[in-house]
Amino acid sequence: MSALTGTHFNLPGQTAFYKGKVRDVYTINDELLVMVASDRISAFDVVLPRGIPFKGQVLNQVAAHFLKATADIVPNWVLAVPDPNVTVGIKCEPFKVEMVIRGYLSGHAWRVYQSGKRVICGVRMPEGLRESDPFPEPIITPTTKAAVGHDEDISKEEIINRGIVSRADYEQLEKYTRALYMRGQEMARERGLILVDTKYEFGKANGIIYLMDEIHTPDSSRYFYADGYEERQERGEAQRQLSKEFVRQWLIENGFMGKEGQSVPLMTDDFVNLVTQRYTELFEKVTGSTFNRTTAENIEQRVEQNIINYLKNR
Repeated sequence: MSALTGTHFNLPGQTAFYKGKVRDVYTINDELLVMVASDRISAFDVVLPRGIPFKGQVLNQVAAHFLKATADIVPNWVLAVPDPNVTVGIKCEPFKVEMVIRGYLSGHAWRVYQSGKRVICGVRMPEGLRESDPFPEPIITPTTKAAVGHDEDISKEEIINRGIVSRADYEQLEKYTRALYMRGQEMARERGLILVDTKYEFGKANGIIYLMDEIHTPDSSRYFYADGYEERQERGEAQRQLSKEFVRQWLIENGFMGKEGQSVPLMTDDFVNLVTQRYTELFEKVTGSTFNRTTAENIEQRVEQNIINYLKNR
């Protein structure tokens, strides 16, 4: 199966191009963003050497599903989805933080907790928790938004004191983050899932705060299966996850955590196909819809033509 690992377009009205870890972003006439969800995959803030077929389509369509379902909570940047891998939206000035919210002790927070620390991003975590236990109430653990390299944990106080985000805007971001997470949890519960943690990105245009990028996807979120959650906790067993965490675990088991001097282990065809299957499973589980694979041939050409058709006809 082919994978879309990068794009090299020259679009009508194009004024800028930015290549993120997994997205290629084109600016049109300094007013629109065309965001192409590639099949690149990153872990520990490193882009892995092989693309995952259909991953970009999954991310883009899951995000479109949840952005539509949360538009009553906060305005979002989306104007159109002209291709399964593409979203076109309002160009915003992004806030330079990612709003991470955690309802359960898992992933990065668990690794911090396991190391003996009890404070993350200025938030104190209770004693006596086990991995995957719920927090008494969800905690917000923001990170800096790095264009290259590692995002870094940062506290609310640091963000405000350093002038990264104003106090008024940050407190509004917190309110939106909690409301979006609550909606995400409700929607997950209806699908037999638990939304464990997730992150949101916001920006501003014409004085209005917009929700940007993707939400509640396997790249930005972690899900547990609700069925059997309590029993697994009681037995001290690992939870069944529907997220990208299994990729991180595979890398850890093979000696890679993105640290200097470490090499990414060989990604075999079988492993790449397994990751595709897991992403497809997540799409169907979280949306309740069947995943329809687009043609795997001439992906870049198809994407480019669909973008051009949209821009010409808008």
